[in-house]
Amino acid sequence: MHDDLERKVRGAGVAGWWTVLATAAVTLLQWLAYLLMMSWRPTWFLSLWGSASWPEVQHLWLLGTVVLKIVVFFLAVLCLWLTLWARELRKGRAA
Repeated sequence: MHDDLERKVRGAGVAGWWTVLATAAVTLLQWLAYLLMMSWRPTWFLSLWGSASWPEVQHLWLLGTVVLKIVVFFLAVLCLWLTLWARELRKGRAA
Protein backbone atom coordinates (compact mmCIF):
# COMPACT_ATOMS: atom_id res chain seq x y z
CA MET A 1 0.00 0.00 0.00
CA HIS A 2 2.78 2.42 0.98
CA ASP A 3 4.81 1.50 -2.13
CA ASP A 4 1.79 2.13 -4.33
CA LEU A 5 1.24 5.59 -2.83
CA GLU A 6 4.92 6.46 -3.28
CA ARG A 7 4.81 5.36 -6.91
CA LYS A 8 1.70 7.42 -7.63
CA VAL A 9 3.04 10.53 -5.88
CA ARG A 10 6.35 10.24 -7.74
CA GLY A 11 4.50 9.77 -11.04
CA ALA A 12 2.36 12.83 -10.35
CA GLY A 13 5.49 14.85 -9.57
CA VAL A 14 7.22 13.76 -12.78
CA ALA A 15 4.14 14.52 -14.87
CA GLY A 16 3.87 17.90 -13.17
CA TRP A 17 7.48 18.78 -13.94
CA TRP A 18 6.92 17.92 -17.61
CA THR A 19 3.87 20.17 -17.56
CA VAL A 20 5.92 22.99 -16.01
CA LEU A 21 8.55 22.54 -18.72
CA ALA A 22 5.94 22.64 -21.51
CA THR A 23 4.23 25.67 -19.99
CA ALA A 24 7.56 27.47 -19.64
CA ALA A 25 8.23 26.80 -23.33
CA VAL A 26 4.81 28.22 -24.24
CA THR A 27 5.52 31.27 -22.08
CA LEU A 28 8.82 31.81 -23.88
CA LEU A 29 7.16 31.49 -27.31
CA GLN A 30 4.37 33.91 -26.46
CA TRP A 31 6.92 36.40 -25.11
CA LEU A 32 8.86 36.23 -28.37
CA ALA A 33 5.58 36.67 -30.27
CA TYR A 34 4.81 39.68 -28.07
CA LEU A 35 8.16 41.28 -28.85
CA LEU A 36 7.67 40.62 -32.55
CA MET A 37 4.11 41.96 -32.72
CA MET A 38 4.84 45.04 -30.62
CA SER A 39 7.81 45.99 -32.79
CA TRP A 40 6.09 45.38 -36.15
CA ARG A 41 2.52 46.40 -35.16
CA PRO A 42 0.84 44.84 -38.22
CA THR A 43 -2.64 46.11 -39.00
CA TRP A 44 -4.05 42.61 -39.54
CA PHE A 45 -3.13 41.70 -35.96
CA LEU A 46 -5.02 44.67 -34.59
CA SER A 47 -8.08 43.65 -36.62
CA LEU A 48 -8.06 40.29 -34.80
CA TRP A 49 -8.68 42.14 -31.54
CA GLY A 50 -11.68 44.02 -32.88
CA SER A 51 -11.84 47.68 -31.95
CA ALA A 52 -8.86 47.57 -29.56
CA SER A 53 -5.96 49.98 -29.80
CA TRP A 54 -2.28 49.09 -29.50
CA PRO A 55 -1.97 50.25 -25.87
CA GLU A 56 -4.97 48.05 -24.97
CA VAL A 57 -3.49 45.05 -26.78
CA GLN A 58 -0.16 45.61 -25.07
CA HIS A 59 -1.78 45.90 -21.63
CA LEU A 60 -3.94 42.79 -22.05
CA TRP A 61 -1.10 40.72 -23.46
CA LEU A 62 1.19 41.66 -20.58
CA LEU A 63 -1.60 40.95 -18.11
CA GLY A 64 -2.07 37.51 -19.67
CA THR A 65 1.68 36.89 -19.41
CA VAL A 66 1.67 37.79 -15.73
CA VAL A 67 -1.26 35.46 -15.03
CA LEU A 68 0.45 32.63 -16.94
CA LYS A 69 3.68 33.13 -15.00
CA ILE A 70 1.81 33.08 -11.68
CA VAL A 71 0.11 29.83 -12.66
CA VAL A 72 3.47 28.31 -13.67
CA PHE A 73 4.97 29.39 -10.34
CA PHE A 74 2.22 27.74 -8.29
CA LEU A 75 2.41 24.62 -10.45
CA ALA A 76 6.17 24.46 -9.86
CA VAL A 77 5.66 24.80 -6.10
CA LEU A 78 3.10 21.98 -6.21
CA CYS A 79 5.50 19.78 -8.19
CA LEU A 80 8.29 20.52 -5.75
CA TRP A 81 6.03 19.50 -2.87
CA LEU A 82 5.07 16.27 -4.65
CA THR A 83 8.72 15.49 -5.36
CA LEU A 84 9.75 16.05 -1.75
CA TRP A 85 6.79 14.04 -0.48
CA ALA A 86 7.72 11.11 -2.74
CA ARG A 87 11.29 11.30 -1.41
CA GLU A 88 10.04 11.18 2.19
CA LEU A 89 7.81 8.22 1.36
CA ARG A 90 10.81 6.42 -0.16
CA LYS A 91 12.89 7.15 2.97
CA GLY A 92 10.10 5.80 5.17
CA ARG A 93 10.00 2.61 3.14
CA ALA A 94 13.76 2.09 3.43
CA ALA A 95 13.80 2.59 7.19
